[in-house]
Amino acid sequence: MKHALEPHWEARFESHSYGFRPGRSCHDAIEQCFLRLKGGRDTWILDADLKSAFDKVDHRFLLDTIGPVPGRELIKQWLKAGYVEAEMFHATPEGTPQGGSISPLLLNIALNGMQDLLLSFTTTRTYQPSSKAKSQSPRKRTSPTYGYCRYADDFLVTAKTKADIEAIVPILQAWLKPRGLALNMEKTQIVNIQQGFPFLGFSLRHYNGKCLCRPQKEKVFALLARLRSWLKQNASVSPAAVIHYLNPILRGWGNYYKHGVSKDVFGYVDHQLWSALWKWCCRRHPNKSKLWIRRKYYRTFKGRAWTFSTHVIDRTGDRKLLTLARLDRIPIQRHVKVKGTASPDDPALQDYWLHRQTRYGKTYWDSGSKYYKVAQSQNWRCPVCQDALFNGEALHTHHRLPLKDGGGESEENLVHLHHTCHQYLHNNESVVLNGLRLERLDGMTVTSRS
Repeated sequence: MKHALEPHWEARFESHSYGFRPGRSCHDAIEQCFLRLKGGRDTWILDADLKSAFDKVDHRFLLDTIGPVPGRELIKQWLKAGYVEAEMFHATPEGTPQGGSISPLLLNIALNGMQDLLLSFTTTRTYQPSSKAKSQSPRKRTSPTYGYCRYADDFLVTAKTKADIEAIVPILQAWLKPRGLALNMEKTQIVNIQQGFPFLGFSLRHYNGKCLCRPQKEKVFALLARLRSWLKQNASVSPAAVIHYLNPILRGWGNYYKHGVSKDVFGYVDHQLWSALWKWCCRRHPNKSKLWIRRKYYRTFKGRAWTFSTHVIDRTGDRKLLTLARLDRIPIQRHVKVKGTASPDDPALQDYWLHRQTRYGKTYWDSGSKYYKVAQSQNWRCPVCQDALFNGEALHTHHRLPLKDGGGESEENLVHLHHTCHQYLHNNESVVLNGLRLERLDGMTVTSRS
C-alpha cells in the first residue's frame, strides 16, 4: 500500500519537506537551514515541535485528504484497528499506527501545505541603487517573509525579525487544529541565530557573522559516554573484539557529521577515545610497564604512531593487521541539497538521480581501496538489476567463487549487489552476468545508509 500511495504524493509534496521521503535526508534539511541563515539572510528562528504528532493526527482529515483512492478503506481499518496492551484492548480514535511503515507517509500527507501557507506571506523592501547604476530611483523587491524546513514532525520557521516569528505562531496553531495537531509549547522556542539552536543532531549558530553547522555538544558527549561505558563493561574482551565493535560506530558517526564543520570535533573524539583505550589497556595489565603495553597494543600505521591495532587471521588463513578507525581521517565534504521537488519516481530525472547516487557512492569507500575499485569496475551499478548501487538498499559484497572452493579476496572475485539481488541469486544458481557465472555465494556484508 505504501509503495502504491507514495509515488502519487511524492509528486505533490513540498520542496522543503525532507523526513521519510525517498532521495531525501537529514543533510538536505540541514543544508536548507544553512541557506536561509547564512549571511544574515534570516536571524530569528521558530524551533517548533508538534505534540504527539503520530498519536494525534485526525483520521477524518487524513482520509478526506487521501481521497477516493484504491485501498482507502484498508488504510481506514489500519487507523481504527486499536492495540492490545497488558491484555487490554485500546481503541485508536485518532493517530497513526505506532511503528507502522505507512505512518510517516500519512503524517507527511497531513502536514503537506504548510510551506504554501508560509510562502503566502511576503515582504516588500525598498533599496537605493548604487552610485554607478544608470537609474537612481529607489527599487522595490518582494520576497517571502518566512523560510521553512521540516523533517517529519520537527520543523523550523525563519524570519528577519522576532515580530514576524511571533506573528506566525497563532496562524500555525490555527492551521494545525483541523489536522488534530498542536504545537508543544514546552519545547517550541523562539531563538536568535546568535544564540544558536539544535536540529537533527547539529548545532546551528552564527560565529563572528558566519553560520556554522557543528555537531551538537550533547551528541558528542553521548557518543563518548557510550564508548567509555562499553569499554568498562568489556574489560576482558580481545583487542580484535574492541576494534570490531568500535569501527562501525565511529565510521557511521563520522559519515553523518562529515558534512558539517566537524574537523575539530573529530580530533577531540579521537583524543578522548585514545585516552579511554589507554586506560582500558592499563587496567588489563596492572603489573606491566607502560612501554610493554604500548608495544602490545599500539603500532605505527600509515605514518601515524600510537594506532590501536592487533593482528588477526582472516578467512583465507592469512595474518593481517586490524586497526582502529580514526575520525580525523574522514574528509569533510559539503553536502549538495536535493534539487527542488525532485523525486526518484520522476522518469525525466533518471540521469540526475544516478549522478547524485553515484556521487554519494564515491565517498562511501576510500578512493583507491579494493571495494572502491570493485564498484568502479561495475560502473557503480548493481549487475543484476542494473540500478544504481546506492539507491538506498543494503549492499552485499560477494565472492564469485566461494572461499570454500578456493576463491580469494581479489577484486576480480568480488561483486557488489543489492540485498534483494543477493536473494535472487541464491534462488537462481545459473545467473550469467557479463559472461561470468555468479555462483550461489556467501560473502561479507556491507550495509549502506538509506
